[in-house]
Amino acid sequence: MPNQILQVDENMLETKLDRLVSEKVEQLLNAMLDAEADEIAGASRYERSGGWKAYRADHYERRITAKAGTLELKVPKLKGALFESAVVERYRRRGESVEEALIDMYLAGVSTRQVDDISQLLWGDRMPSQTLSDKLKRIYGEIDQWRTRPLESEYPYVFVDGVWHKRSWGGRVENVSVLVAIGINAEGHREVIGVTEGMREDSASWEQFFRGMIERGLKGVRLVVGDRCAGLVATVGSMLPKAKYQRCMVHFMRNVLSKVPPIHREWASAALKAVFAMESRESALDKAEQVAAEMRSRRLRAAANCLREGVGETTTYLLDEFPDGHRRRIRTNNMIERLNREIRRRTRVVGGFPDGNSALMLVCARIRYVTANEWSTRRYLDMSRFDDNLVEAN
Repeated sequence: MPNQILQVDENMLETKLDRLVSEKVEQLLNAMLDAEADEIAGASRYERSGGWKAYRADHYERRITAKAGTLELKVPKLKGALFESAVVERYRRRGESVEEALIDMYLAGVSTRQVDDISQLLWGDRMPSQTLSDKLKRIYGEIDQWRTRPLESEYPYVFVDGVWHKRSWGGRVENVSVLVAIGINAEGHREVIGVTEGMREDSASWEQFFRGMIERGLKGVRLVVGDRCAGLVATVGSMLPKAKYQRCMVHFMRNVLSKVPPIHREWASAALKAVFAMESRESALDKAEQVAAEMRSRRLRAAANCLREGVGETTTYLLDEFPDGHRRRIRTNNMIERLNREIRRRTRVVGGFPDGNSALMLVCARIRYVTANEWSTRRYLDMSRFDDNLVEAN
């Protein structure tokens, strides 16, 4: 009996499998949407129960591009309640990374034909050259609109820092900074309130940065937290006269310890921690003076001078106007440093940027993606006692 050879059309098989996966994912998501709506309404579709909170009223169609392809979702409409779907939100957030991917491909010099192929592979949709150009313009427009939006809330706490990257300027490659500001609003939620290219972290850059935020509505600032950058302290004093400045405690301790020889570093580290473990500003300043005196006796003159010069602005968080429950989080720039690490992870891959705008757009795209989750919706600080502390302090 002759051997029979089975021939398989791989392309046709792959297409059918993709379609099958897409259909199954679509069915599953629509079933999950129905279940979410039933739970909110307290009754299934077309049902009226005695304890109903709302009832189903048709649906609207929504397309979502996922790895499985373009999905046609039927999102339920409710009467008497707002339908917010965790299913749709999850896929919407995944889709926002497309912003970064498109900007990345543009900066890497990927041809429009390759972008078309990559788009098909990643998201299931093809992207002709004109579509790419139009999408980039739209993305840049949306980012600029987000970056320059009005600031409507009060922001008692503002954290600022700069992220360095390389960019071309006049035929040379220079190190420039993107300045980032995060505000804690009156409800205790975090919000990125400012992103701009600062060239350098100098006085002129900080003044322009804060002026832009003030023109957009920045108000109610009581404390600005940041590293000791040139011009930052003076800018806070002149442009936000009611605000105080808190120098990042972690960076300050590193500055002091950098002036301590290894043989004394373990002792010095423990001594500095003891300073910032004090529960009042007066006791912290007294403890700092004792540590500085001990440093001088150990011939650590540079470290002692550094401690004495900077401990005042590094213990602002201990003033009575700031609640005890806030102190651990407002004495350092750790929150914005974590966000900056995400940004650096992205910009390091690109290397040098062809211009300032492309760097700014990629940084903003990364920030928008990273913060589009519990980062911004979860309460970071309990602000209920903040006003009481201000009254007592004044």
